[in-house]
Amino acid sequence: MITSPIIISTETGKLQIMHLKRYWNKSILKREGKMAQDELNDEWQLDTTLLGILGIGLEQTIKYVYQNSPSFEEFETWIVNASGIPDQVKVKQFNRLFSADAINRSEPGSEKVLSADELKFWEQNGYVIVRNAVSKVDCEKTIAALCSFIEIDRYDAATWYNAHPARQGIMVQLFQHPVLESNRKSDKIRIAYEQLWNRTDLFGNADRVGFNPPQTEAYPFQGPRLHWDVSLDLPIPFGLQGILYLADTAENQGAFTLVPGFHNRVDSWINSLPAGANPRTEDLYALGTRPIAANAGDFIIWHQALPHGSSPNTTNIPRFVQYINYAPADEEKSKVWK
Repeated sequence: MITSPIIISTETGKLQIMHLKRYWNKSILKREGKMAQDELNDEWQLDTTLLGILGIGLEQTIKYVYQNSPSFEEFETWIVNASGIPDQVKVKQFNRLFSADAINRSEPGSEKVLSADELKFWEQNGYVIVRNAVSKVDCEKTIAALCSFIEIDRYDAATWYNAHPARQGIMVQLFQHPVLESNRKSDKIRIAYEQLWNRTDLFGNADRVGFNPPQTEAYPFQGPRLHWDVSLDLPIPFGLQGILYLADTAENQGAFTLVPGFHNRVDSWINSLPAGANPRTEDLYALGTRPIAANAGDFIIWHQALPHGSSPNTTNIPRFVQYINYAPADEEKSKVWK
């Protein structure tokens, strides 16, 4: 369906970032209906890696492009205004993807975060908790930034349910803040991801934060309920996701919930379903869920094959979280969405 030539990835602009002009070009063509939305899906991981090194979120980028139809120069200016001058170390690492000087896909060094017992737990359960990944001081700063952004008082329940354009259910569209970026750079988080991927050439993303206040009659559980964020076309490739608890979180406080060990049986379960059945509409809670209680600064990493989601908050205090992930630029993605 492509009706215009696509700019090559090595053509750059004033920021000297490869693939950026191609990404903008594709986005404009899709906006104008000159390219199918699923065209060049094999570049999806490269696109998300690019946004990660720029420090901008996918949703905010799509929203800006579709609302403003910017020129490339305007797009680069918006990036700088939104997230600052891109980190040149990250830019250099990313640009090397397009050169003969390929990034070294080396195994992690001697520095470890996850013990042998924790790695064994991971293999069995498909998730692991990195304790004290971020300091409690920085967690408190993050909560303050989140509350200020959506104009609520952490300790005043009367403000928790105020409407705000950045709130989408329990998700808050806050992507840029110095403390968010500091949390993303946690050595413990990065090293844990390197251990699980068994490689060091990983790129961090720029995801949002979450605010889950107690449910009420006027504010029922917002979800998301158990789901997958990956295609269920088998076999599901290895992939990770992660969530940082910004405050101590009890099991009944809207805790992150998953089905432990399901990565080891997802193939057999899907294959056992009746012909034509949609795995996503099955009763996933019947598979055996576990809400994860943890403390401020603890970071949960899980295998993307696990059904996961939030849970009802039946306490009298909110849940605060930040989403952080690391992945290689060549992470395997299914070509078919099921």
